[in-house]
Amino acid sequence: MLEDRLLLRRFKNGSSEALCGIYGKYENYLLTLATALLGDVHTAEDVVHDVFCSFIQSRARIKLKGNLKSYLRTCVANLARDRMRALKRHSGAKEAAEPAILDTNEPSREVICSEESRKLSSAVAQLPYEQREAIILHLRGGMRFREIASMQGSSINTIKSRYRYGLDKLRSTLNSEAKEK
Repeated sequence: MLEDRLLLRRFKNGSSEALCGIYGKYENYLLTLATALLGDVHTAEDVVHDVFCSFIQSRARIKLKGNLKSYLRTCVANLARDRMRALKRHSGAKEAAEPAILDTNEPSREVICSEESRKLSSAVAQLPYEQREAIILHLRGGMRFREIASMQGSSINTIKSRYRYGLDKLRSTLNSEAKEK
């Protein structure tokens, strides 16, 4: 956290090295989060890129209330939500998710992990966006329900309900797939 404050101060004073430090520190985390929210790696890369472009352009006006990671995470989640709305409005297409592959160093588990990851990613992609967002921001993004509610302008109970209903749907979907085997 102290490191982030120093990087941010240097960045606001024009240091490109500080920007590289911030980008290097959070790029993978933000890309993983955006990919999980959007289900598409290329769109997620665009979102993270746009967040950092906006971050650079507004460097003089940035005043953080929390920490830098939370700020960037919120920016990514908000822009991802905007992109999903735009996609629905312009194409009317269903949301499609690209399965995320778990990293594993054990070759014997790689096939099992890949298949489980594909099934989970597919089940998550079938959730309504609001439920998917609540689950991903809470589990992958590490956000508290209060933070998600504040970011979305919803009540904490609404976010908890979306989370619970989403998990119930995931459980039901995955259990029905397991019973089919």
